[in-house]
Amino acid sequence: MSSTTAKLLLSRLREHGVEHVFGIVGREAEAILFDEVEGIDFILTRHEFTAGIMADVLARLTNRPQACFATLGPGATNLSTGVATSALDRSAVIALAAQSESHDIFPNDTHQCVDTVGLMRPLTKFAAELARPGDIVDLVDSAVSAATVEPLGPSFLSLPVNLLSAEVDAPNTPAVVSPQSPRGVVDPNWTKELDRVVPLLEQAKHPVLVVGSATIRAGAVEALRAFVDRTGIPVITTYTAKGVLPHEHPLNYGAVSGYMDGILEFPALDTLFGPVDLIIALGYDYAEDLRPPMWAHGVPKKVVRVAATPNPIPRVFRPDVDVVVDPASFLAALDRATTDMPTKQAHDIQPLRARIAELLSDSKEYSDGMRVHQVIDTMNAALPPNSTFVSDIGYFRHYGVLFAKSDQPYGFLTSAGCSSFGYGLPAAMAAQLARPDDTVFLIAGDGGFHSNSADLETAARLNLPVVMVVVNNSRNGLIELYQNKGHGRSHNPAVGFSNVDFVQLAEANGVEAVRATDRKSLASALSKGQELRRPFLIEVPITYEFSADGFTALDI
Repeated sequence: MSSTTAKLLLSRLREHGVEHVFGIVGREAEAILFDEVEGIDFILTRHEFTAGIMADVLARLTNRPQACFATLGPGATNLSTGVATSALDRSAVIALAAQSESHDIFPNDTHQCVDTVGLMRPLTKFAAELARPGDIVDLVDSAVSAATVEPLGPSFLSLPVNLLSAEVDAPNTPAVVSPQSPRGVVDPNWTKELDRVVPLLEQAKHPVLVVGSATIRAGAVEALRAFVDRTGIPVITTYTAKGVLPHEHPLNYGAVSGYMDGILEFPALDTLFGPVDLIIALGYDYAEDLRPPMWAHGVPKKVVRVAATPNPIPRVFRPDVDVVVDPASFLAALDRATTDMPTKQAHDIQPLRARIAELLSDSKEYSDGMRVHQVIDTMNAALPPNSTFVSDIGYFRHYGVLFAKSDQPYGFLTSAGCSSFGYGLPAAMAAQLARPDDTVFLIAGDGGFHSNSADLETAARLNLPVVMVVVNNSRNGLIELYQNKGHGRSHNPAVGFSNVDFVQLAEANGVEAVRATDRKSLASALSKGQELRRPFLIEVPITYEFSADGFTALDI
């Protein structure tokens, strides 16, 4: 039975579990409508970056591959930052872009023709251009196969517009649907490495588990929680592994940021890691920005790395024991091997918790705008259990890492690996698609939010009930911090913007909005936003009080 290449493309993506294609279509619309196959929805975005981020986050939350699409030339180049985000944030994205007609592909000479495979190859795990219509099914299979092996990442297919509309015989090849848990490398000798870990753990006085997002991808969260409750070993996480233990769990020692000593004006890293003599880095990924020098405080430590891939950075990180296996298998075996081990006495971090509580209890009203810790504490108070807290990129993000409430895996979402400016709005929209009945809060700075604010219209069109909090100081706060850190002062032309009225901007895009200037008005606005069950924006004027002290962890 014959079909078009376009229909076979969509059919194969659907067989692999893809439910949405996010993007913007160009003149290839003559060849593909995106309604050729039931079960796949095309979601039009205002920018290709938004399409890439929405695919990235939906793939993360569903643990299934998702797709994004761009037209040829500038559409593909716009998409590339979303693809890079998928690469560094580890999600199975199938990126697609149209290309000039197959007989007219002369990059940089043909109108709108760039070498998109050459552009995307360094960012992806698989990149290819369709040469024969009959190859489309095999190419999709190859793309999905590459994307769903640890470390997860994007694949890219370039699709000449004339081949998309070509008639082709449909192959009788069943799809091998990718498993819910990603595949990875397994060292056949990994149990021998486990035999080295067990005595280290039994002898350790103050061990900790440093947990990365691969633990969530492996489906190991429930096993981790049971292991922690039995052994008494505390957990420290990367940005996006927040939520592997509930927010209030006594052994949840929080997520780590290199900015935390400076934000808290307190020796947080030394308190967290000083007494620790054994670190088990479970699902460790250097890209998630919890770097080994950040835990090198206090007593000498043994370090165990557990990951489904070989160590890619031996030049900067050489663990004492390296176990190449998925975190779920490791945890199950370690649990069996330590059934008789006495419960550990967790080291005391009460002074750190007291400092955090002191900062969050700040009820002062400031004439020059709220402080970010006040904003996040107010958001925490309004957030129902098992909701999703999304953060864009900026200085405020590190307050979110430290303070935002997260009780479920991926309950806190941010671009940990790529730190893509403008990530917040598309990430929040994708989270709401994945969790339609849940509350999704977004915190974004004025710089990042306005870099991608055109997709407010997308949120309105899709009626996604995201509650957006835009903290506005009319400047790039994180860059101002670095200026102060390096020069003892800031240079306004490099960081300062004129003021944007985000309430009017939201309303112009069909989103209701208000401005809140203190805890009481913000709490009232957050409550209203949840009740509306449609997109809602709250602009909050803020001010940072910069000090260059306490940020030495950023220098290592």
